[in-house]
Amino acid sequence: MKKNTLPLLWQWSIALILLLATVACQTTDDDPQGPSDDTDGVILLVIDEESIDNGNPPNNFSDRDVNDQLAEVGLRLPLRYFQENVGKTIDLFTGQVGDEGWYALKTIPNSWINAGPTNNGARNFLLAGPGLGAKVPDDDREVLLDKIPNLTPLRATGLSMLIGKTVLAVVYDSDISINYSPLQGNLQGANLGIVAFDVLEAAERRDGSSSSLPRMRIRIRDASNLTERALYLFANAPTPQSSSEPFDIVPPATPPTASFTLAP
Repeated sequence: MKKNTLPLLWQWSIALILLLATVACQTTDDDPQGPSDDTDGVILLVIDEESIDNGNPPNNFSDRDVNDQLAEVGLRLPLRYFQENVGKTIDLFTGQVGDEGWYALKTIPNSWINAGPTNNGARNFLLAGPGLGAKVPDDDREVLLDKIPNLTPLRATGLSMLIGKTVLAVVYDSDISINYSPLQGNLQGANLGIVAFDVLEAAERRDGSSSSLPRMRIRIRDASNLTERALYLFANAPTPQSSSEPFDIVPPATPPTASFTLAP
């Protein structure tokens, strides 16, 4: 007589479903796609005067538009123009090879994590905590902002990998200094505040110099509403070998897939 195998098949089917559900629910700090929706998180970047400054094209912001009259170490107010034009689409230039305007934080130093006021180093930087720009104590306000490992200048490929993502950036009033071999950056200096935006497009610049980096089309977001979101680092931002190599000024038609990690 043929044995009835239906109950056994059902048991195996249920076990397989449970196993797949368990795997799907597992999470790690590595998130290849980064924030998955509008409420999940933001990519933490640093921007300098090559991209956002008063009097520079393509926007010719006034000094008040970009908080230039307020600039100081540790300033974290939203830039006035961005705060007053939430939802507007604008273009930003991004500097040139060797003098970039956008930078990815790929490594959060332990000193930032230990600085407070939270146990998250990236958030302590965003809050301008002790040694990261805080006014109190007044001494050594910037002591933790030098020799930041893997502070990565973004050229065309890296910029194009951010399309579709939401950025929250600390804006500097002057150039950010980068050293190579090993890659390190200096984040000391006055800040204009913070901005937030969705990255819509990266386009080759045909109206600049032979080394100009892409024109980025962005949609302005309300930075003050995004500061509590989870902070992600651009983990696989392409690392330049030097201030001139690679000479990466044209966004690829199909950018590499970006990888992001939750910031410690």
